Amino acid sequence: MNRVCRRSLLIVSPWVWIATLIALVAVLAVDLLIIGRRPHEPSMKESGGWVAFYVGLAVLFGAGVWIAAGGRYAGEFYTGWLTEYSLSVDNLFVFVIIMARFAVPRQFQQKVLLIGIVLALVMRGLFIAAGAALIAQFSWVFYIFGAFLVYTAISLLKEGENDEDDFKENILIRWAKRAFPVSSSFGDGRMMVASSAGKRLFTPMLIVMIAIGTTDLLFALDSIPAIFGITKEPYLVFTANVFALMGLRQLYFLLGGLLERLVFLNYGLAAVLAFIGVKLFLEALHTNTLPFINGGEGVHWAPEIPIWLSLLVIIGTLGIATGASLAKSSRDRKRELLNAKA
Repeated sequence: MNRVCRRSLLIVSPWVWIATLIALVAVLAVDLLIIGRRPHEPSMKESGGWVAFYVGLAVLFGAGVWIAAGGRYAGEFYTGWLTEYSLSVDNLFVFVIIMARFAVPRQFQQKVLLIGIVLALVMRGLFIAAGAALIAQFSWVFYIFGAFLVYTAISLLKEGENDEDDFKENILIRWAKRAFPVSSSFGDGRMMVASSAGKRLFTPMLIVMIAIGTTDLLFALDSIPAIFGITKEPYLVFTANVFALMGLRQLYFLLGGLLERLVFLNYGLAAVLAFIGVKLFLEALHTNTLPFINGGEGVHWAPEIPIWLSLLVIIGTLGIATGASLAKSSRDRKRELLNAKA
């Protein structure tokens, strides 16, 4: 990778792209091998080790970006990765609800999560390619991205805490339940089983996969505009998403009941998305080409928020939301204990 002045783009050679994709496929293959060989619920030690491994990989990758391309692009990667990682944790709330709604056995939840992550990677890859193409042709698309993120932030504030109402069976799930013969048992975790009469039936795993896939699609609509609000470099956008999703399966088991205690995470994410939305809108004003705004000229008084400030705001906001969540959960547990003794 090297920096060029022309349009301030990061030029990444095809060989770097190929090497990145090969490394990604290799990691996913190892995950598939582990799950395929021994479906199980990972222990806290196993989950913690894998999460630390993936976080360490992301830190090392960012250091490599710093060495090869400079601090600016490394800062964009770290900020984008942190943002996408936080949004991915929010995904886990809905995954927990889906697992409970369809009563997925714990030993098969790893498989569901891994397939969900693969689907998320594919969908985000498509959205990243589409977003990069739009940005290259139409700079005014930042107005749309910014407005969408602010709208999403307002929606999160209205929803408040995560609960079971956050997941509703969509039309595709309802259609699949009617259209396909579905067994009542998950069997050995495969998509299809043979009934006692010899008829081939789909297991509930198919419905769960449809639920996970459609959820991934909705979350991709939020996460891709958010990452483009931090960096315009397709390679950094892609790798930040990849590293945010890697280890998400193990994080699901590591956090466990802690997810229910992060009651203010939605508010923190809403603040982060609103901040990035405003940042995008200011950048759109600064590079404006729309004729009905300032005569098609850039609004030069519009400030550009530096990446270091974005990183501080995101870390600070998420830190406050997490700390406040854990403090509230601790107070609630103490109150429940006092009421139980009374």
